[in-house]
Amino acid sequence: MAKAERYDPPKLPEESVLELEDYLAMQRAVSEETRYRIVAELLREGELSASELADALDIPSNKLHYHLDKLEAVGVVGNRLEKERGADGLYSYYVATSLGEAVMQHGIGELIRTEWDIQDRYS
Repeated sequence: MAKAERYDPPKLPEESVLELEDYLAMQRAVSEETRYRIVAELLREGELSASELADALDIPSNKLHYHLDKLEAVGVVGNRLEKERGADGLYSYYVATSLGEAVMQHGIGELIRTEWDIQDRYS
C-alpha cells in the first residue's frame, strides 16, 4: 500500500493583507446553503438589486438581508448604493467580490469538481 503524501498547508505571506481567520471566515460564510446560493447567483448574473436576488432565489427580503450582511461582513459580497433616488426610492446593488469568486471556485467548487471526477473515474 502506498504511503499518503504529507499535506503542507500554504503559509500566508509575511505582509499578507488578510489573516488566516479572515480566509476561514469567508469559507464559513459561503458554507451555509442560502449564502452559497446568493454568491452563486451573483457570480452567474453579475450585479443585482436585493429585490432581484430575492425574486431569483425565492427568499423573503428580511432573510436575504440577514445573509447579505453576513457575506458583506467577510468581504465575499460588495454593496453599491444607487446615488440618485429613482421613482421607487434608493436601491442597493450587490456583487460577488473577487474574494467571493475565489472562495467559490477554489473551495466548494473544487470539492464538487473532484466529486464529478471520482464518479466519472469509477462509473
